[in-house]
Amino acid sequence: MMIENREDLRSVRAEAKAALDSYTCRILVCGGTGCIATGSMKIYEKMQELCRDIAGVSVEMQDHVPHIGVAKSGCQGICEFGPLVRIEPYHYQYIKVQEEDCMEIFQRTVLKGEPVERLFYKKGGKHYATPSDIPFIAKQTRVVLENCGKLDAESLDEYLASGGYQALEKALFEMTPAQVIDEVDKSGLRGRGGGGFPTGKKWKQVAAHKEESLRYVVCNGDEGDPGAFMDGSVMEGDPYRLIEGMTLGAYAVGSTEGYIYVRAEYPLSVARLTHAINELEKRGLLGDHILGTDFSFHMHINRGAGAFVCGEGSALTASIEGDRGMPRVKPPRTVDQGLWAKPTVLNNVETFANVPGIVLRGHEWFRTIGTAGSPGTKTFSLTGAIENTGLIEVPMGTTLREIIYDIGGGIKGGGNFKAVQIGGPSGGCLVPDHLDVGLDFDNVKKYNAIMGSGGLVVMDENTCMVEVARFFMSFTQRESCGKCVPCREGTKRMLEILERIVNGEGKIEDLNTLEEIATMVQNMALCGLGKSAPLPVLSTLRTFRKEYEEHILEHKCAAKSCTAMRKFIINPEYCKGCGKCAKNCPVGAISGARKSVHHIDTNLCIKCGTCKDNCAFDAIYIEA
Repeated sequence: MMIENREDLRSVRAEAKAALDSYTCRILVCGGTGCIATGSMKIYEKMQELCRDIAGVSVEMQDHVPHIGVAKSGCQGICEFGPLVRIEPYHYQYIKVQEEDCMEIFQRTVLKGEPVERLFYKKGGKHYATPSDIPFIAKQTRVVLENCGKLDAESLDEYLASGGYQALEKALFEMTPAQVIDEVDKSGLRGRGGGGFPTGKKWKQVAAHKEESLRYVVCNGDEGDPGAFMDGSVMEGDPYRLIEGMTLGAYAVGSTEGYIYVRAEYPLSVARLTHAINELEKRGLLGDHILGTDFSFHMHINRGAGAFVCGEGSALTASIEGDRGMPRVKPPRTVDQGLWAKPTVLNNVETFANVPGIVLRGHEWFRTIGTAGSPGTKTFSLTGAIENTGLIEVPMGTTLREIIYDIGGGIKGGGNFKAVQIGGPSGGCLVPDHLDVGLDFDNVKKYNAIMGSGGLVVMDENTCMVEVARFFMSFTQRESCGKCVPCREGTKRMLEILERIVNGEGKIEDLNTLEEIATMVQNMALCGLGKSAPLPVLSTLRTFRKEYEEHILEHKCAAKSCTAMRKFIINPEYCKGCGKCAKNCPVGAISGARKSVHHIDTNLCIKCGTCKDNCAFDAIYIEA
């Protein structure tokens, strides 16, 4: 049905809600990228097949078959346990579901409401049946992600049934554009893309350009940090929320054109957003005279080519215009001269996804979450040496201890927490002394780190912090656009020094040189990405200087991860003389008679670790 006015919207919403409520049972198969990669679409297809053909159901049950719905939901959160399946109204959360499990789930849970306990999340001998039971999910506060895992990610009707487009309805019929901006401003919403700039202030600056009849709303979906997948999960799991947030922004600042810039590595996000835009256009919620008003808004999708620098605002707009994505000197700022030199609202995915809730529920509600200086929640991708990896959302101000131990389940294998890289390759490290620091925009700056888009890479004692700095510097140097000398040359020189150090060729004076170059790049680089590029080096130098010194002075890597400093030794007490290590050594560095203790010639050894990987008796170790 075409939605031409407010009454149509309410009628369609009521019909959609009635249709959703009519299901006796719903099978929600996770349709996020992670679960799709582990086979969730086979489960989705199998469940659809079972719903069409109930030949496997006993005769006495055939008259009692419920009205069943099968849907592809957004990310259900606990990514490492995929494929994930949620069964409503029982709230059962099944993990690691395989195609061969589908018939049992269908017969026992879908038809009879009985749980399949072997598919529940288990820890410490205890089964956790529902998402609200699982600590990883139960300890979160989901605002941006509230629909992910609960609704069909592709269905406009389900989004409407859950209250979607109530915020836009309220704005168009009960609020002026200035009032919408004022509500967002009073909420204290800060940009979730890294810098934390006040969203309301940015919108006010764009709206203030009265002489400009044309202005743009742009969404930055170019999530390029290694290990980050928060924005991608929102785009593919709740695309209508993002678009509603952008539409509200367009109404507020007087824009008729919007662009979503998505990196090419997110094909599912592009597909879901394209589908959503087409559905909204067909139904009249995008395009000319939305809901019969004078407000018109058109949406476009641009696919980036995977350049990290296009996450910077001016580089992103240049890329949309068809030019090479390179930052420009500021001022003028994007709010004054952005896309095609017109005033432009540029926010990231999570920022826009917060807007519908703020407009609908009011700024007072939003300020009840988070901290005074950073209200609301923050999504994080939790990865690395941690028991439970996945997508989380917590109130601003939540401590690292709560995230790592209460939600993440602690360090993998019971190890010791060493550091967490926050803010991606342009961020910094927080260490055990910071476990009780509340994560918000202002707090993390005190420790030479940034929130960034929300990637959290957890590291244990087996992580070499010098190698961490080298890895992130390698990334930023490779992704530098090369426009400004400080970033182009400075990151290259820093990488060369770091590579010498991890190769055992460093000099103690290299540490001062590193600090000097890092400080220069931080102060003189053209864009925000360049200015923050040295943060991993500066934070690790400050906190883990001893590790740098060990690498240089003692040619020692305590974490045993720097290849050049590893020395493989065969323990004679455990060696059985099987010869497997010698057989697999690619350079013939291992000798010894059969059933006799073998030896490694350290002059020939290339330190690849193949011998250790192939030893069945754990006789080979790396000397500290």
